[in-house]
Amino acid sequence: MQVIIQPTTMDAVNLVACIISERLRQKPHLVLGLATGRTMVPLYQRLIEMHQKEDLDFSLAVTFNLDEYIGIPPEHPGSYHYFMYNTFFRHINIDLRNTHIPNGMAEDIAKECKEYEEKIKDFGGIDLQLLSIGESGHIGFNEPLSSMFSRTREKALSPKTIEQNKHLFSNPDEMPKRAITMGVGTILEAHECLVLVTGKHKSKILARAVEGPFTAMISATALQLHPNCTFVADEDAGSELEQREYYQWIFENEPEWEIYRNKVKV
Repeated sequence: MQVIIQPTTMDAVNLVACIISERLRQKPHLVLGLATGRTMVPLYQRLIEMHQKEDLDFSLAVTFNLDEYIGIPPEHPGSYHYFMYNTFFRHINIDLRNTHIPNGMAEDIAKECKEYEEKIKDFGGIDLQLLSIGESGHIGFNEPLSSMFSRTREKALSPKTIEQNKHLFSNPDEMPKRAITMGVGTILEAHECLVLVTGKHKSKILARAVEGPFTAMISATALQLHPNCTFVADEDAGSELEQREYYQWIFENEPEWEIYRNKVKV
C-alpha cells in the first residue's frame, strides 16, 4: 500500500485522473470499478475534461459500480444510476451497455447480487477499482463488522451513513435504509485499488484506515492487505498521518511517480 499526499484537493483529484487516464491509454478495454459521492464529483469532471480536450477514449471501457440503494428506481434523483449517468456517463463516449450498476429494484436481491459477481468474473475481474472512504471508514456500503471475505450482497445502512446521505434526497425521509454493495472480498480481488480522500473531515478516519490496526469495524483497513493499493489524499485529509513526511518523500523521489510529477498541476 502507498499513500500520496498532494497540496490541494484539485492536485489530488488531478493525480487520480492522470493515473486512470494512463491505465486507460495502456488498456482501452479497461475494466474500471467506480464509486459515487461528493468526493467523486470533481474527479469525474476532470475525466470529462480530459475526454473533451485530450481525447481520453472510454469507448471500449467497462465499468462496475460499487453499490446502489434498494427500493428506488434508476430514474430517481437519489439513485446511483441517476448520479452516474448525469455526473459522468452522458458526458463521455462510453457504451452504456458496458456500464453496470446493481439493480436495487430487483425482485430477488440475492439473485441480483450473485449475478453481479458473475458479471465481474465474466469480464476477467476489475482492473482498477476507484474508491473513497466514508466518515466511519467504510468502502462501498461495507458498514462496521463487514467481513473481509464478504461478497456483493444486501446490507443494512448504519444510522451514521443514513444521516450523512439523507440531505442528498429532496425529501430526507425517502433515504433508503438498505443497499446492494460489493463486498470487501470483491473489492480486494481488483488488480489495483485507487482511493481518493479529501477534506479535513476525513483526516481522523484516513489515519485509522492506513496506519491503524486491521479491524472489521473499519472496512477500509482491509486495503492494507491489498498488494497494489494507493491512497491519494489532499493536505487536509492527510494532516493526521504520522508518516506524512515519508509519504511525501515517496512521491517526490520514487521513479514510478516521475511521469506524474509534472502532470498533477491542472
